[in-house]
Formats: sequence, C-alpha cells, structure tokens
Amino acid sequence: MDNNSTLLESLFERATEYGKTSLELTKLQALDKTSDVVSSFVPRSVSVVLVATFILFLSLGSALWLGEILGKVYLGFFVVAAIFATIWIVVHFFLHKWLKSLVRNYFIKKALD
Repeated sequence: MDNNSTLLESLFERATEYGKTSLELTKLQALDKTSDVVSSFVPRSVSVVLVATFILFLSLGSALWLGEILGKVYLGFFVVAAIFATIWIVVHFFLHKWLKSLVRNYFIKKALD
C-alpha cells in the first residue's frame, strides 16, 4: 500500500509540475505574440506619422501656391480642402471595407505567426 501511495504522490507532483510548466509556456507564447505585433506596429506608426507630416506640409504649400494663383490665399485652402473631402468620400464609401479587412488580416496574421 505504501508503494501505491508513493506512486500516486509522484504522479500528482509530476502533474502539478506539468501544469505549471504548461502555464509558463502559454504565458511566454502570449508574450512572444504580443511583442511581435507591437514591434511591427511601432515602425509602421512612425511611417504613418512621417507620411502625414509630409502630406500636411505639401497641402499647406499647395494651398498657399493655389491661393497666390487664384488671387486670395483662402481660396487656395478651400480648393485643397475640397480635394481632401473628395478623397475622404472615395475612401469612406468605396475603400472602407477593403481597408478594414486589410488591417484586420494584418493583425490576425501577425498574431498567428
């Protein structure tokens, strides 16, 4: 009987260790996936900020240039605003679903790699 209880205790200890190890492995895998997604997201965010800054200054320059051509500075800003409104309408009504699925698929792919 002593032998059976020793075997049972040994089995219980091994099962406990296996559970702890499995939990630790799951934590490390989740950390790996999270760090992979975040590390790929940060450089893309920096790129987006730089492109947005470029577009901002390009827009300001274009608005001032168009305003000079049209005779009134504010008219140049209205023209540039109309161009951006047109782009927004196209993106919102025609490309919204495509962009949404593109971003969703990117994050899912990164999480499953």
